[in-house]
Amino acid sequence: MRRISDTDIVVTADDRPGTGRTQAPARARTKPKPRAKRRTWWPRLWLSPLQRLAGAGVIATALLVGGAVLWRSGMVHRVARDAGAALLAVSADAGLRVAEITVEGRRRTPTEQIIVALATRHGDPILGVDIAVAKARLENLPSVRAAAIERRLPGALHLSIVERQPVALWQNGGRFMLVDREGHRIPGAIEGFEDLPLVVGEGAPQRADELFAMLATEPALAARVKAATRVGNRRWNLRLDDVERGLEARLPETDPEAAWRRLAGLERDRGLSSKQITMIDLRVPERLIMRSDPQQAAGRAASAEHGRED
Repeated sequence: MRRISDTDIVVTADDRPGTGRTQAPARARTKPKPRAKRRTWWPRLWLSPLQRLAGAGVIATALLVGGAVLWRSGMVHRVARDAGAALLAVSADAGLRVAEITVEGRRRTPTEQIIVALATRHGDPILGVDIAVAKARLENLPSVRAAAIERRLPGALHLSIVERQPVALWQNGGRFMLVDREGHRIPGAIEGFEDLPLVVGEGAPQRADELFAMLATEPALAARVKAATRVGNRRWNLRLDDVERGLEARLPETDPEAAWRRLAGLERDRGLSSKQITMIDLRVPERLIMRSDPQQAAGRAASAEHGRED
């Protein structure tokens, strides 16, 4: 510091605070060197979402194609079949074999048909019996309406069958066959069922169910129906009391139920069967056409009298 005058003082650089002391030079700060990146031998792949989706599709397609090839080759079937056969053999060795077969409800169905339909022999693995397939084969038999199969372990099969019940005799081409309410033909002998109503004509068995439902509305008169002929597969002609000489009633194609009730009312009120009437035509609701034959009526009366004596 130097004085210029009494009032002016000039401060020089040497007069700054601390210039008289020895100071250690400030330590310079240096930035740390960046760590060198580790290089790998494989390239880094950057895939877009579309490329990833395409890759997944390629993998899925390859799996599907491979599975299809295996399936078409039959390898899957063979492996499954061999594994199933091995399991059945193990179960049979453990005692799960068919040792007894019982049948409930059989009346007319031949035993041989049941055995063939069941397709199972004594000693076969009981777990190998396909219940659904055997049931379907049993119900395909002409005389069987329904069937059930029960496995009773360790070695019994129990069959319950419901046979078709004959409700009429169907005459076709000079031959007679039993039919059930649904019109199914029941093979076998007709002995013991000769007194069933006789149905004749094309389509008669298939329409027997509706015929018997109609007849049941008038039970007293229905008991006297001995034959029903299907005419042109359109309508019915009925025979009362006797197949050949009985009273013939011709029902219409349309609304035969009303004509049947009308016939029952006429029989109750007028007793047509006791007269010489042999045919009554009910096909026209407003009209009533009757035909008489004294000889046929006499034969019918004699037949009825013979039936009462028996």
